[in-house]
Amino acid sequence: MRVQSLALAAAGVALLAPAPFPADRPSLPVAAREGNLRAADLLAKVRDCVPVSKGRYRTDAGARAEIPVCGARGAVFWKADMDIDCDGRPGLVCNGRTDPSFSGTTAYRQSDGRYLSAETLPYVVVPTPSGIWDHRAYGVRGGSVVAVIYQDRVQYAVVGDTGPREIIGEASYASAKALGIRPGPHGGGTSSGVTYIAFKNSQVSPIEDHRAAVTAGERLAREFVRGG
Repeated sequence: MRVQSLALAAAGVALLAPAPFPADRPSLPVAAREGNLRAADLLAKVRDCVPVSKGRYRTDAGARAEIPVCGARGAVFWKADMDIDCDGRPGLVCNGRTDPSFSGTTAYRQSDGRYLSAETLPYVVVPTPSGIWDHRAYGVRGGSVVAVIYQDRVQYAVVGDTGPREIIGEASYASAKALGIRPGPHGGGTSSGVTYIAFKNSQVSPIEDHRAAVTAGERLAREFVRGG
């Protein structure tokens, strides 16, 4: 779980020259090519918020609690920043050497029992259930499909990890990279402008099958756009 205040993130960019990504880093899908549904069509359906959370979340430790989870027909959504989750199975760019906050575990595991790979699997982090909101009560669980929108790009991901009870707005290295957001564990992410739409009672199995997430996501997103 990446917990960074904006001040710390800015300081990290100023003090640490970003390390170049390895030339043989994993090849990732480009979000703009995942299906044909436009970002604008999805965003038009989430203009208004009917809160389903009992309180509001922070985007980072120390930030004001301003982000509600909103309800919609067949989905819940939130509009936040994107911090980078580089946890899970170690790889070339997500490991204990590149990320001092690295954790080798994720809340959910893939079908062979190994932890998820933040480098290769687009996934979203949801807050650990609390008095603010319990995602499980809204049909959101490990493997649920999430449409992540940033600018004009749509990325289909799965719920793959849980984070702090009071913070929202985080996704894997692979999700950020595919959306054109700087994905590195140092100075990565974006401070705003990301919309997460989690489809209720959806499930990708096995959780690591990104192609299945794209297929299901495109179908669910179209149903969401066409719904009342």
